[in-house]
Amino acid sequence: MAGNHASHRPFRLGVTGGIGSGKSTVASLLGACGFPVLDADAVSRSLTQAGGAAIAPIAHAFGPTLLTPQGALDRPAMRRLIVTNPEARARLEAILHPMIERELRSLERAATAKTVVLDVPLLLESAHWSMDIDHLIVVDCSVSTQIERVRQRSGLSDEEVHALLAIQTDRATRLAHADSILLNDGCTIEALRQDVEALVYRLGLSSPRTACTVPLAPQA
Repeated sequence: MAGNHASHRPFRLGVTGGIGSGKSTVASLLGACGFPVLDADAVSRSLTQAGGAAIAPIAHAFGPTLLTPQGALDRPAMRRLIVTNPEARARLEAILHPMIERELRSLERAATAKTVVLDVPLLLESAHWSMDIDHLIVVDCSVSTQIERVRQRSGLSDEEVHALLAIQTDRATRLAHADSILLNDGCTIEALRQDVEALVYRLGLSSPRTACTVPLAPQA
C-alpha cells in the first residue's frame, strides 16, 4: 500500500491489523524508537467523550439513546448496534472517520518529524481514508490468538468477539495490502521489539533513539 512520498510532509509508516493482533504494541515500540505515534483510537475517544466534536452529529444521526448520562458516546451500546447493522456502521464511520483524519493531519503538522507512525485500526476498512501511506505494516496473528487476547482484555463473549472480527477486513486481504508483515503469534515483547528494530533498519529510517524500549503491557 505504499504511496508516493511527498517531500513536504513526513514519511508515513502505517500500522494496522485485526483486533487483538498487537498493532498498538507495535506502534508503541515504534514510538519508543522516537517516532511520533498518531493514534486514531485516541483521537476517536477524544471526539466521542462528553463535549467532543463528534457528539452533536452522532446524537443527530442516532438519537440520545446511544449517549451516556454524562453525554459521551455509549461505546458498548454503539458496538452492539454496528456489528449487526451495516447501515448504522456506515453512518457512524461517515461522521467519525473524516474527523479523525483531519485531526491526524493536524497532529502530523505539529509533530515536525521526518517520520511519523499512523496507528489506524480500520485503515483498510474505511471508505473515508485519503492520507497516503508510504509503508504499511500489518501486524498478524492467528484468529484464535485474536479471540483469546480480546476476551482477556475486554471480557467480551466468544460470540461478541466473532461479531467484531466479521466486520473487519479478513486476514488474507490485510496481508495482501501489506508492505511489511510482523508476525505476533506466541512471541515475547522482546522478540517483537527486535523485529521492529530490524524493520526500522531495513527501511533505512533514521531512528531518533538507538534502541526501541517500551514497558511490558497487554497486547492490543
